[in-house]
Amino acid sequence: MSLRIAVLGLGEAGSEIARDLVAAGADVRGYDPKGLVVEGVEVRSSEADAVRDADLVLSVNSSHDALTALLNALPALRAGTVWADLNTASPRVKAALVEELAWRDVPVVDVALLSPVPGRGLRTPMLVSGEGAARYAELLAGFGVEVAIQPGPAGEAISRKLLRSVFYKGLAAAVVEALAAAEAAGCADWLRGNIGAELAGFDERAVDRLVDGTHRHARRRADEMTAAADQLADLGVAPRVAAAARDLLADLRDREDPS
Repeated sequence: MSLRIAVLGLGEAGSEIARDLVAAGADVRGYDPKGLVVEGVEVRSSEADAVRDADLVLSVNSSHDALTALLNALPALRAGTVWADLNTASPRVKAALVEELAWRDVPVVDVALLSPVPGRGLRTPMLVSGEGAARYAELLAGFGVEVAIQPGPAGEAISRKLLRSVFYKGLAAAVVEALAAAEAAGCADWLRGNIGAELAGFDERAVDRLVDGTHRHARRRADEMTAAADQLADLGVAPRVAAAARDLLADLRDREDPS
């Protein structure tokens, strides 16, 4: 008998994962509250209907709907079914899922998707933690899935992804804001090239240089970012990232040099 997998949420990520599972030979049933369907996926009428005969449940909804999806499915969940939450929810939400299933013999897997799913589908690297992590990796071993197990309870995997997101998404936001201001100032091409050259020069020592320099020169850099935020405002660009950097530097300055 092929592996029976329920996919809850057939949006951008869920649809690609479900499609790849079908192509790999899994018996896939799915439910999406917006009525989305994927070719080869058996349409079910609700979360509970989708999970009633599943060996593995993939919840691919959103951080806001992670707990709701579980609560809606709960009446039909069978003992031994593995519940895998692929949503980018907080460690607190992942822990709440475990609490809801504590007495039902339904192990929870916290799945952190480490790159965008579109274009990758099942080939998206996954970091997993929680009671059901090893079983999850075992169930999907024959489907070409890249699964790395992070020791610890549900919440450990997503914690690492979210901490990394502070850097990646923060960096992206800073680039977007800086280029918008450079466009208004008439030097977008220059700044784009400068940013590219800086990023290309990053190596393993760059993190230490950034951290050490930020602490050592917090006073001067706080003043610099105050001027930068003022310039962006004058250019008609809201200085959200620049102001946040200014405030962080000012806080470091005041804590490390209270005089």
